[in-house]
Parts: sequence; C-alpha cells; structure tokens
Amino acid sequence: MSDDVIRLSAVRDTPIGLDEVFAACQDAKAGGTVLFVGTVRDQDEDKQVTALEYSSHPSVEQTMREVLEKVAAEHPAIAIAALHRVGKLAIGDIAVVVGASAMHRGEAFAAGRQLIEDLKHKVPIWKLQTFADGTDEWVGCA
Repeated sequence: MSDDVIRLSAVRDTPIGLDEVFAACQDAKAGGTVLFVGTVRDQDEDKQVTALEYSSHPSVEQTMREVLEKVAAEHPAIAIAALHRVGKLAIGDIAVVVGASAMHRGEAFAAGRQLIEDLKHKVPIWKLQTFADGTDEWVGCA
C-alpha cells in the first residue's frame, strides 16, 4: 500500500522545486493537496546568515523512505512526496519540499505537517550555518 502512496522520496545535491513534488501528489481522487517549502533564510535568531551547507549520513535515503512509510501508514493520504537538498545553498534557495494529497484538506494538512516534522527530527541531515561575523554553527547534530 505505501508504495502506491509514496510517490517521491529523494535527497539531491542539485536544485529542487515545487513542480516535481506537486506533480507527484496529483491524483484524480485527491480533493486537497498541500506543499511545504523550506528555504534558506538570511538570519537565525539574532545572527545574519551568509551561507549554509547541508550534509547527510549515507543512510539518509533509507531513513527518509521510512519516515514516508510511517506517515503513509498513519494518515489517509492518497499521495505523499519529499525532496531535500544537500550541499552548499544560497540565501533564498529551496532546501526541502514535502507534499501530501488526500480526499479532504484536513487529512492533507495533517499528513503534510507530520511529514515535515518527522523529516526534520529523524532524517540524518545536518546544516552548517556561516554567519556574517565569521563564526559558524552546526545544527541538527544532537
């Protein structure tokens, strides 16, 4: 069943966009589709961010797939999809896109929200932020 629901799951070192995730979530049975787009912002707390680089563990693709399988098992989604980028990104670049479609909007929102939250907390992707003052910080390495 989850193979029918999981339409796209990938980590890439090239630019990603909304169109591929949206297309993957399209289905004639879907009455609602939601997308979440995470972009690189120019600040974190009180510090100006000048650069960001994402790194991942070799198990990243398998772990991402497991996250999608869990969401597919727990929600009546028709389709779910996720793309995450690794490597050096510039301010404004898209870092992650997740999508979910379902018969009704509430179901699509619930699946999409769990998908991005679980992805952020469970998938082994870390970011190195570089700040305008010359310092840097790893995030997500706990």
